[in-house]
Amino acid sequence: MSVSEKKRKNPMRKLRILKLVVNICVGESGDRLTRAAKVLEQLTEQTPVYSKARYTVRTFGIRRNEKIAVHATVRGAKAEEILKKGLAVKEFELKAANFSATGNFGFGIQEHIDLGIKYDPHIGIYGMDFYVVLGRAGYSVATRRRCKSRIGPSHLVTKKEAMQWFEQTYEGVILGKTAADKS
Repeated sequence: MSVSEKKRKNPMRKLRILKLVVNICVGESGDRLTRAAKVLEQLTEQTPVYSKARYTVRTFGIRRNEKIAVHATVRGAKAEEILKKGLAVKEFELKAANFSATGNFGFGIQEHIDLGIKYDPHIGIYGMDFYVVLGRAGYSVATRRRCKSRIGPSHLVTKKEAMQWFEQTYEGVILGKTAADKS
């Protein structure tokens, strides 16, 4: 058995979704933001967190520390379910540029009603961003409180591995692959 076959069969090297972050950025505080929070709560079935602006941008009319977005972090089976709905909207097609060098990927959708949420004229239509963080078993050693350690370079997720995982798990199509991504 060669080294690459051993790596493939090792259960510790199997990729999984660590978390899915769903974000709706409205760009202003007030009624539109609370309605966006309701949409996110309907989708994730958990209370979303409000995000504040980092600094003032006069051209956009945003002040520092003003609440401008809502996001929710979902883990486990619920994350896989929501991700599948989001990818179905994109027809399981992503660009190679959607994948980061650290093996994570993200994409956006234009209308939340495409996910199967019933349209409410009082709420309106919101677009949202999905960001998926992939990892392997043993990733908690870097974030735990006691006896922290580093994750070795061979155990880190690469862009190529994340793209292969996406193609195999969701039978997805990746557009705009370069020669480096294919090999």
